[in-house]
Amino acid sequence: MARAIKDAMGGLPSQFWWLWASTLINRLGGFVTTFLALYLTTERGLSASFAGFVAALYGAGGAVAAVVAGVLADRVGRRPTLLISQLATAAAMATLGFSREPVLIAVVVTVLGVTANAARPCIQAIIADLVPDKDRVRAFSLNYWAVNIGFGVASAAAGLIAEHGYLLLFLGNSASVLLCAVVIFLKVPETRPQDSLSADPDLAGGQEETGGASAGPAPSLGAVLRDGRFMAVVFLSLLVALVLMQYTTSLPVSMGKEGFSSKEYGIVISMNGLMVVLAQIPVTRALKDIQPVTVLIIASLLSGFGFGLTAFAHSVPFYIVTVCLWTIGEVMHNPTSMSLAASLSPAHSRGRYQGVYTLAWSGATFAGPLLGGVVIDRFGSDALWAGCAVVGVVAAVGYGVLANPLGQVASPAAPTSTHREKEPELKSEV
Repeated sequence: MARAIKDAMGGLPSQFWWLWASTLINRLGGFVTTFLALYLTTERGLSASFAGFVAALYGAGGAVAAVVAGVLADRVGRRPTLLISQLATAAAMATLGFSREPVLIAVVVTVLGVTANAARPCIQAIIADLVPDKDRVRAFSLNYWAVNIGFGVASAAAGLIAEHGYLLLFLGNSASVLLCAVVIFLKVPETRPQDSLSADPDLAGGQEETGGASAGPAPSLGAVLRDGRFMAVVFLSLLVALVLMQYTTSLPVSMGKEGFSSKEYGIVISMNGLMVVLAQIPVTRALKDIQPVTVLIIASLLSGFGFGLTAFAHSVPFYIVTVCLWTIGEVMHNPTSMSLAASLSPAHSRGRYQGVYTLAWSGATFAGPLLGGVVIDRFGSDALWAGCAVVGVVAAVGYGVLANPLGQVASPAAPTSTHREKEPELKSEV
């Protein structure tokens, strides 16, 4: 056991662990977003459609934040951008607790979507800056583990706290974000490479310079979008994310149509959080010697077919089996995909690259439930689950193409090796 813990957690820089601790603190107090829809409909007496509209605004804010925060992380710095996002999130969270008018609630939630999600590209860039390439999958796995531990504890605690008033949820969430900011301010250093202090083409309007990765300015967002190989990884991550997001609305709707109760759905979906917490470290350790793209291929298939088997689920135990399958796919895919995206990002523009990568997940959070609902209404639940299996296969094939050096996905206009110290082979360990 001691050897397993050492293999999973040893050898990472102390600054990473302070960042990890700040993530855990943040998520342990993450009461609001999980219970926001329930708060709006029961406590405020607003309609379900308004709650859905507010959720969409939160997702839209996250999409904006992914790009803007990525640029600022390169231009201003990872640490100041992260601190500003945390302080603004704490203020927005407290303000939301005192908001009563629907219009004000919608505005504040949109702001909250921007500020809360602005932290993601910053944190991912800091991890990529701090952790050597060979340890990044492990580092991203541990950070993802902290997120899920915090989510599980917060979800359980929020129900108890809400019995004493929802305002306590908002103020408690605000306090946890402030404490997270204090840890970052005291213990997490600025990690942006010094060469990115030079003129920025996105904000200064200058021409993109070429030269060594340690000498030129960060490329513009347009250059990131023209990086075909990186964008292929983003697109494949989007496909898998669209499948995984079906747990939010499509799965409960489908189970409801089958006659299952909300309690039974709660039992089924609770297995997702439990599996992530229990399996993240053992799975990461077991896969440490397997090529990352092989892991992503298997993860895509498990995610797709895990949801695909839902079409045959007519009992709670069978539903639990399907959840366990796609959760293992999630545990395998997400940290490995984050690490691969970081390895393909030039050091001086990781903020932008991680921002664009994060946009895929923000987009899936917004579009996944909408697409799932449309498919269920028009074609039925079985068609949706079959479609999930097909999308999983498509993603697996896509990763397989990227694994072949002869099938590199790179447009003629993509940044060349002058923007990177080394272009990592997708078949190498990341």
